[in-house]
Amino acid sequence: MNIDEILNNIYPLSDTSKQLLKKSITEVKYKKGYILLRADKIEKNIYFIKKGVARAYSNKDNIEITFWFGKEGDTIISMKSYIANQKGYENIELLEDCELYELKTTNLQKLFDEYIDIANWGRRFAEKELVKTEERLISRQVRIATERYKELLKDNPDLIQRIQLGHIASYLGITQVSLSRIRAEIK
Repeated sequence: MNIDEILNNIYPLSDTSKQLLKKSITEVKYKKGYILLRADKIEKNIYFIKKGVARAYSNKDNIEITFWFGKEGDTIISMKSYIANQKGYENIELLEDCELYELKTTNLQKLFDEYIDIANWGRRFAEKELVKTEERLISRQVRIATERYKELLKDNPDLIQRIQLGHIASYLGITQVSLSRIRAEIK
């Protein structure tokens, strides 16, 4: 997905503002398995996925708990670092070779200070990320694993083919055996 589409999906910008923002964005590539963000570190960049898949996870008792998947068009961000300039709690692992758009938070903050159009884009960006987080939290709290799996199938059918079942089971909060059972019931 190209950067113009990604930026416009967040909030439409004037051509001038979009060009200013794009001047602060660089393309980067990383291999599958690369840990892009690390827990307990202040992250200084925001990434937009041009090509590839990533997951966010935390460690609890030496077990990785996956709580987010991202694909083309999605944002990779530590909201705690972005908003509060504090250490994040998540690790972001690339599940495929990825092409990303990288935006330094300091550059973005300067643009916010100088251009109201870009500041409004940033507000909409944060609002949309908050809504996505809220939806994941509510889904996790009120839906059983079978419903969450069906929702994942409906909303992101391509991810099922691109992500290891162990990561999907972790995301659903179940074992791989339980996931296999759910998949067999759905077929």
